Amino acid sequence: MMKLSSIFRKKTKAADDGPANSASETDVFQGTAKKRVSLARSRVAFVTVAFVAVYAIIGGRLVHYSLAKEDGTVARAAMPLTLARRPDIVDRNGAIMATDVRMMSLYADPSMITSADDVLEALKPIFPDLDVARAYRLLNSKGEFVWLKRQITPKQQSQVLAAGVPGVGFRPEVRRFYPGGPEAAHILGLVDIDNRGLSGIERYMDQSDGISSLMGLGLTGSMGLEPFETSLDLRAESIVRDTLVRGVKKFEALGATGIILDADTGEVVALASYPDFDPNNPPPASDERMLNHAITGVYEMGSTFKLFTLAMGLESGKFNLQSMVDAKTPLYFGSSRIGDDHAQNRILTYPEVFTYSSNIGASRIAGAVGPDYQKNFLEKLGLLEKIDTEIGGSGTPQKPQKWGGVFSATVSFGQGITTTPLQTAAAAAAIVNGGKLFPPTFLPRTPEEADQIATRVISEETSDKMRYLLRLNGTDGSGRNGQVPGYRVGAKTGTSEKIIDGKYAHDHNFNAFLAAFPMDDPRYVVLVTIDDPKKVEGVPGRTAAWNAGPMAGEIIRRTAPLLGVDPDFGADGEALLASY
Repeated sequence: MMKLSSIFRKKTKAADDGPANSASETDVFQGTAKKRVSLARSRVAFVTVAFVAVYAIIGGRLVHYSLAKEDGTVARAAMPLTLARRPDIVDRNGAIMATDVRMMSLYADPSMITSADDVLEALKPIFPDLDVARAYRLLNSKGEFVWLKRQITPKQQSQVLAAGVPGVGFRPEVRRFYPGGPEAAHILGLVDIDNRGLSGIERYMDQSDGISSLMGLGLTGSMGLEPFETSLDLRAESIVRDTLVRGVKKFEALGATGIILDADTGEVVALASYPDFDPNNPPPASDERMLNHAITGVYEMGSTFKLFTLAMGLESGKFNLQSMVDAKTPLYFGSSRIGDDHAQNRILTYPEVFTYSSNIGASRIAGAVGPDYQKNFLEKLGLLEKIDTEIGGSGTPQKPQKWGGVFSATVSFGQGITTTPLQTAAAAAAIVNGGKLFPPTFLPRTPEEADQIATRVISEETSDKMRYLLRLNGTDGSGRNGQVPGYRVGAKTGTSEKIIDGKYAHDHNFNAFLAAFPMDDPRYVVLVTIDDPKKVEGVPGRTAAWNAGPMAGEIIRRTAPLLGVDPDFGADGEALLASY
């Protein structure tokens, strides 16, 4: 019995020990599983951190490349998804004046170049103007991208490929191209190497349409940008420039300007200043050719100012076309003497003051209306203050510090006051178009839009009479050499002596010829100036009637049919002269 009970107790103890051993094995298994899960999580975290670190490095490098300067060791590293483009600039008929063309630029990866000398030895014959010192510095830099030559030709690209230069490549860019070369160069302006507007219409377009901001975001390459339309007529622009070039050469002048202005809207149809430049290969900004003399230059416009003086006399009510003006003797203001180049030494009719271009008569008209009226009248015409246009760069007129006496007298015939050719043309348009002054513009403008911003400066009655005087001077006065059969040109000449070393030089002139056509209903105003023309063989004189006049006539003859003005050879065309 004792043995059986002992055995029973042993079996019972063994049965009790069995479950305890099984629980221990389960704990071991669970611990191992937890370790495996923890290890897997650690690996996932490690991989995630690694990916984040790699992409952070890549992002940092991209930012670094985008911010690096072109002339430093690193430039843009990633190929742009789009190319920064600009809208085409077109004339009033849709002719392209500026557009973008696809170009290639040469870059290098310094990390892949073992010998900068070998690379430069291969590139120098292809690019003779390459800045070797700069290129050598860039090729030996620690960066991975540097520009070597921007906007190369297809021939240069093929030569680089044929040379097998290691460590260099090509990237597409766009370059601004001006099909007309120097035509309208001063109006269109320039862009920089990155296709951003620097001057002229190019700069205005960036500022007004936000093109530069879109380019900075890389959006313009994929956008369907509408052409930017101007008021210019490229055909007329080409004719004006051609006339100036030939005139400067013929008369051995320093330069010339030409303007065609729509009398009913203030639109600039053509404007040229010569010498000029080719915007496809522009000179330095300090080069004299970069100056737009039609807008930036201010000049004494001489007797063209008598147009404004006689309009002022009529508008004041103190004179009419039947008035008589004493021009028998010169006028004296202290030691200053005012006389006439074509002195008649008699009392002149009001129209004769204009056709004989009498300084004495103009001075007497100014004296009669008074200095305050004169100043206010010229101010209303926009001749005393700087004018604003879309292309900027307007010159600031110089006016007398005080009005009255000899100062008012000389201003009446265009001395002692300077203006730009463009604002002179704009003021003249107001005199002939019925009395409305329009700010000149290089953008399209309808007559309705023009009327909304117009300023009335003279009455329609005064304007009618001034058209008569201009036409009379065109047929019987100094404007005869600017006549074109069938177009009834009205005109006024201006020959002013240039100031050299503080004194008026009798043998150096600045000449102007102001015209409008057709005078019974003027559509366009034309102004031509020529700086310091010489007397040449076969031409009787060197005043405006003999150089600026024929040049203006040539412009009218060639452009009038293109601008939709039909010639009228009938007697009805001269009804204006018969009306007074």
